[in-house]
Order: sequence, then structure tokens, then C-alpha cells
Amino acid sequence: MVRGIAGLCAAAIALVVAAPALAQRTDDNAVAEAEDAFGTSVGDDSIGIYNAYNVRAFSPVDAGNVRIEGLYFDQQTYLTSRVAGGSTIRVGISAQSYPFPAPTGIADFSLRKPGGSPLASVGVGFGPWNGGYGEVDIELPIDGERLGIAAGAGIYRNGQPFGGSPQDVSLGAVARYAPRRGIEIMSFWSRIETKDSEAQPLIFTSGAFLPKRFKRNEFYGQEWADFGAEQINYGMVARADPAGFDVRLGVFRSVSNVDRSAADILFNTTADGLVGRRIVVIEREARAASTSGELRVSRHFDEGPRRHTLIASLRGRAQDRRYGGAALIDLGPSTSLGPDFRPEPSYGQGPKTLDRVRQTTFGLGYQGRWKGIGELSVGVQKSNYSKAITDPDPMVIFPETRDSPTLFSANAAIYATPKLAFYGGYTTGLEESPVAPGEAVNLNEAPPAIHTRQIDGGVRWSVGKVTAVVGLFDVEKPYFNLDGGLRFRQLGIVRHRGVEISVAGQLLPGLNVVAGTVFLDAKVSGEEVNNGSIGPKPVGSIGRHTIVSFDYRLPSYPALSFDIYAEGTSDRTANAANTLIIPARAILNLGTRYRFNLGDTKLMFRAQVANVTNTFGWNNGSSGFFVPNGARRFSLSLAADI
Repeated sequence: MVRGIAGLCAAAIALVVAAPALAQRTDDNAVAEAEDAFGTSVGDDSIGIYNAYNVRAFSPVDAGNVRIEGLYFDQQTYLTSRVAGGSTIRVGISAQSYPFPAPTGIADFSLRKPGGSPLASVGVGFGPWNGGYGEVDIELPIDGERLGIAAGAGIYRNGQPFGGSPQDVSLGAVARYAPRRGIEIMSFWSRIETKDSEAQPLIFTSGAFLPKRFKRNEFYGQEWADFGAEQINYGMVARADPAGFDVRLGVFRSVSNVDRSAADILFNTTADGLVGRRIVVIEREARAASTSGELRVSRHFDEGPRRHTLIASLRGRAQDRRYGGAALIDLGPSTSLGPDFRPEPSYGQGPKTLDRVRQTTFGLGYQGRWKGIGELSVGVQKSNYSKAITDPDPMVIFPETRDSPTLFSANAAIYATPKLAFYGGYTTGLEESPVAPGEAVNLNEAPPAIHTRQIDGGVRWSVGKVTAVVGLFDVEKPYFNLDGGLRFRQLGIVRHRGVEISVAGQLLPGLNVVAGTVFLDAKVSGEEVNNGSIGPKPVGSIGRHTIVSFDYRLPSYPALSFDIYAEGTSDRTANAANTLIIPARAILNLGTRYRFNLGDTKLMFRAQVANVTNTFGWNNGSSGFFVPNGARRFSLSLAADI
């Protein structure tokens, strides 16, 4: 994953903004395919209150809880959608039957699978924010459904709400070999090249007040403060059924080669938009690479209506990072209200810090399913973890960190009726801690892995083609953020308790809904709270997040459909002292799809308007910076399946 300065920029942008066959782009519709409101993506379409970077206000990606086809993957950078067919967030009841669940939730990516017929798909689009793209995907069977290749390429100019315009070139390929039922081997390769991704100015105010509003959609940063990187993922997944066993293997390599990353930080910004000190942080030649994977062997035993499954799993990763030596460029006083372009000064880079992590985890689990009655799963894992840091100064020696916890999980579901189920679970984990952001004096530093735990439970109820879920959760882990000296370190323990609600399915013929709400009570405890250095609410925490999305396909004219998406958030905590809030707000998005044929070619035209009412609001990062939300924007796209 992209970390440190690059991760800070990605986080700022993120604040504003079952897989189909490869060439079925005209059928991609996350609302129609989602089973719940907890996070689903299909191709480039996504929906849900959660995503891979935010589940119950924690990040599965940062925590190291990413899977490919259900197998452990230590992601260091993004996986292109030319390879990934979609993703699902496994949390609550959707994680009940998942082997070895994780406290922060799991982001499970599926690969695009070539089928038995040759297909091609082309997509072009314009917007939002003057962006544009072109994509081509193909599917080539070599031996019917036994052997085939899927490949794709995309070129993007990703318009950003702050006027930036990064450029991406995306390439990917998947090969699949399935000689018979029960045996399948898939290999994949993914590459994304990013350049000219300008840094968004991050505003830190000089007191307990929100920044002064300014005109959005214009670039106020420094054109030379940008991000460029090569991001590569490749690997293979395989499954077989020797002697009645179910054997699954995944081996992956994830590499982020960052040529240049930047953070444009506006410190001590006054209520009038005057910036006391503008600092640009530039780091070059950073690298994060990891080889990871999992071998899982299971065996089913059927006993009438009961199925017992024994599971053994071995996971491992070897992660190496190179970072540090960033240049701190002091531009002096500035403004947050408009452009203040400066020439790029000369600067140097310091020596790099090396960071090495080695981890293996062995797990044993049991899953029991009794048809019509319920299911039970228990698991125990033994993890061996080590982390070594090599400082560029030979006089500075960090002791190697070692940990070997035993982790437990237990989950159960009871089927009161065929349509009503109750569930509950307890899980402990050893997860990655966040990385120090660009404004920290120890930027890019990654603390050792942390111990986490989760308790959750709830009820699922199905009525017709609609399923509702109401769940309770309680997640606890160490809390990392900036202290008064801008050092990123542990400041206490954070506990997230809440209620999550999901409704998804088909209300009427042609009318699908995905609606969800999470009510969250986030609290920090520890010495820093007790002595008044920080308040009990984490910066950026919100009490409620709600989404409602409808997709209506006209029964009398199924070529045409309309979609509406509404999102609302409550007040959010805006500073560490808890003396400032960002007011609640809501946005509305509207869209339409029109499907038609030209000969044998299926096409779909899509038009969308986001933030229809042009609502203005501030977002903030966990370290305390402010950025505005995205203004009203338009996008048009045309997809063709040939």
C-alpha cells in the first residue's frame, strides 16, 4: 500500500471522493449485485458504508487484512481493476463462516476470470473535474473453459476536486487453467504507473476554528510538489481436491516504487486564510515490497444434515521498506485562499532508513454447519513476528521487536427460522499499525504490529428479496497520532463501539436498494487523555454515517434505468482537544444508464451528477488537517461489450 507522504495524499483525496466475467462491463451494477450495505465493488462500480480503507472507522488495508480469492495478501500498493473483478468487505455476519476473521474486518478481492468465449470490452469516459479515461479488456479462450487469458489496459487523467490532474497507465493480465472440476490455477500481473499527481494543500489552523472557505475545483498547490510511482502486483492462486481434501494456495508479490512523493502543508492558518508557515515535504526513491501468501488445507465430514470442516492454515510475509531522508522546504508565509505558486528550489535528500518485517502464522480451525439450525466456527492461530529497523546513522541502534501471540476467534449463528438468524463472535488479532504521516517529525515510520480485539453480534432478517442486518460491535486497539511535538506515537487505547444497519435487495421488479447506517461511539483512553493533552474523541471521528441508494430499471423499458444516491454524516470531531466540530451535512447524487445494441455489440451510456446541490463542507484527516469536500461535478461514460 502507499504509505507515509504518499499515503497522506491518498487519504486527503479519499476524504473527498461476486465478480462478473471480464467483458461484462455493460452489466456492472454494484447496487443490483450487493448482498448488504457493508461494502461491495463490481468492476469500477462500488457501494456501501464501508470500503477497503474504512471499516468501523479503521482501515483493513492499513491493518494488513487484505485477501485475494480468500487468501492472505500483504498489499503494499493498489491492484488495478484490469485484474480485480471486484471486492467485498467481510464484517459482521458476512464474516461468520470466513476462516480466521480479523478485528478490523477483511477486504477480499476477486480476480477477473476468463470464460469459454472470446469477448472484448471497451470503455471511455469524461469527468469528473475535467478528467477522462479509456479502457480496453479482452478475454481469449485457448482451450474452451479449461485454459484462457484475460488482459486489459487503461489510460486515465484523474481529475481531482482540488484541481489536480494525475495521470495513470494501468496494465493487467490473468491466466486461468482448470483441467477438471476441483482443480484451478490462476496467475495474474498488475502494473500501474502514476505521474504528475499533485499534492493537495493540507490546512492546519492556528486555533479552534474552521478554515475560511475558498473556491473549489481550482489548483492552489505547487506544481512541482507531486507524486510519481510504479506500482506492481503479481502472483498466483490455486486450488485442488486431492484425496478428498480442499487445498488452496496463494503466493503474491506487491511492490511500490515511489520515485517522488510530496505533502504541501499549511501550518498556522488564520481565520482570514493567512498561512504562517508553508512547508513542502518531498521524499524520493522510497520503496515498499512484500512477498506473502497462504497455504490452506481443509477436509469436510458430513453427518446427515451436519457438515464438519477442519482447517489448517499457514500464512507468511517478508516485507521490506526503504524510506526517510525527505527534504523539508520552507516557503514561509502564504495563503490558503488562492494560488501562491513558487519556483521549485534546489534541495537534497538524506540517507534512508531500512525496515524489515518477517511474520509467519499457523492456524487451526473448525467450522460446523447444521442445516436449518445454525453454524459454529472456532480458530486458534500462533503468530511469530519480528521487526528490525536499520537507521542510516550507525550510532543509532534500534532493538529488534519480536512478538509471538496466540490469537483466538469464535463465531456462531443460530437460524431461528429460514429467514431469521442471530449471530455473535469474538476475535483477537495481530495487525499492522498506521504509518507516520507526512507532517510528523518521524514521517513514514511504522510502529510494530499491535494487538487488537473485537466483539460483535446481531440479527439478519430476510423478507422476500430484501435482507436486513442489524449488528453491534466493539473494537479496541492502540491509538496512534501526533503528540504536541508532532511525533507520531501511541497516545492511548481507542475503542470503537457502535451499531451498523444494512438493508439490501429488490423491493419491486426493477427496483433495487442498498441502504446502510453506522452509529459510532469512538473514545480514546490513557495518560494523554487524563492529563488533558488530547480529548477523548479521536480527530475525524463521526457519530453517524448513512448511505441510501436506489437503482430503478423500468420494467416496461428495461434499456433505461435511473439511480439515486444520498449520503449523510453527523457532526465530526475537528481537533485533538475536542473543542471544534465540523457540522453535519448531506449530499445527493443522480444518474442514469441507457443500454442499447448496435448489431451484436452491447453498449451502455451512463451519465452522473454528484453533489447535485453543490453542498460545501470540510473534511479532516486523523492528524488534524482540513480539506474541502468535492463540489458539484458531472461525468459521462460509454461502455461496449463486443
